[in-house]
Amino acid sequence: MKKQTFLLLGLFLLSFQFIRAQGSPDYTGGLKFKFNEDGSKYLRLISWAQVQANYNTDETFDANGNENSKLNFNLRRARVLMFAQINKDFLIVTHFGLNSLTSTTLSPTGKGDGSQLFFHDVWAQYNVADKHTVGGGLHYFNGISRLNNQSTLNMMTLDNNRQSWATIGLSDQFARHLGVFAKGSFNKLQYRVAINDASSSSLDTRTAVAGGDAVYNGRTTLGSKDAGKTYAGYFDYHFLDQESNFLPYKVGTYLGTKKVFNVGAGFFLHPKGAVIDTGTALTPELKGEDVSIFAVDAFYDAPIGEKGSAITAYAVYQNSDYGKNYLYSAYGTGSMLYGHVGYVFNGEKTKTRFQPYVSYGTHSYDAVSDDRSTLGIGINAFMNGHNSKLTLEYNNQQFGAIDTNTISLQAMIYL
Repeated sequence: MKKQTFLLLGLFLLSFQFIRAQGSPDYTGGLKFKFNEDGSKYLRLISWAQVQANYNTDETFDANGNENSKLNFNLRRARVLMFAQINKDFLIVTHFGLNSLTSTTLSPTGKGDGSQLFFHDVWAQYNVADKHTVGGGLHYFNGISRLNNQSTLNMMTLDNNRQSWATIGLSDQFARHLGVFAKGSFNKLQYRVAINDASSSSLDTRTAVAGGDAVYNGRTTLGSKDAGKTYAGYFDYHFLDQESNFLPYKVGTYLGTKKVFNVGAGFFLHPKGAVIDTGTALTPELKGEDVSIFAVDAFYDAPIGEKGSAITAYAVYQNSDYGKNYLYSAYGTGSMLYGHVGYVFNGEKTKTRFQPYVSYGTHSYDAVSDDRSTLGIGINAFMNGHNSKLTLEYNNQQFGAIDTNTISLQAMIYL
């Protein structure tokens, strides 16, 4: 383990020196094609990649009983985002890419499921009044909490808190739903609400059994008339600087460029989204149970002094009801408390800056007596803000007999 840990630390330091020696050009907003002289009609393109080296301290084995390597590499995200506006009253957004490409999802000719690009977002929106917009398509105007609307471009931690993406793969496609939304603001209060179709497929392919716990595949089992729609909303009040809601992606850390303090609350409802069997093994009687998730959260990000230091802090309480004693993967009926805090050290914004951070979450489930806990301790090295960043993180997760320890190094560049 010591040899592998030193290797990761060495890679971190070598990468830092290489990028620093090469320098980094000033960022001017990505590739933008202007369709008129003043640039009000345009097509903008953003691209980013996140590459990880992950070291798992635990011994694991493959399906043939062979011990797995403890050091593995992961193309965590490779994305392209485009949005175009030829009139101030309407906008189209297209976002595609892939996630978590590893040695187990690679295919010999690049045609396997794991190596395929897919659309994350495709929606069109229209401004119906000053500061009020409606739209529709495959979109990311989610409810529940800030982290359920998290941008992957500017997270403070290595990755998002998994339980905060509370419906991923259950009622949606990779945290996106197909439906209509409205967003806007009333002075300092921002809002986003949506009515969507629930996906007819779900990662939860289990079948409800008599007297057993709920499963999350209500639309598949009960049909679209009874279990086909979901409803979501998130509302946050901005006490200090106002954040942009031009796009749905919430910023993870501003590195002291803004002074933000927001308090928010949100929900997700899926009537009869879950299913239980109230009958017997010989005469099953399937019944829908409503899925309801609520959360309250607070976000603070502000500079400290005049030398470039800054603090970022976030906390959320989430109550999740997926049906009777529901438990699947990281998700289950119960409650969650999560928070993180980071501090950017003094330094010039044009030079490398460091941000140590810590995150902690605890999640209780009705189905079991054990709580799930996650601890992350890490540090970001910003060579050019979020446009060129290295993250080194230690993560521990405990749940019942599970006690995993992972050290990850991630390099990210976006243009």
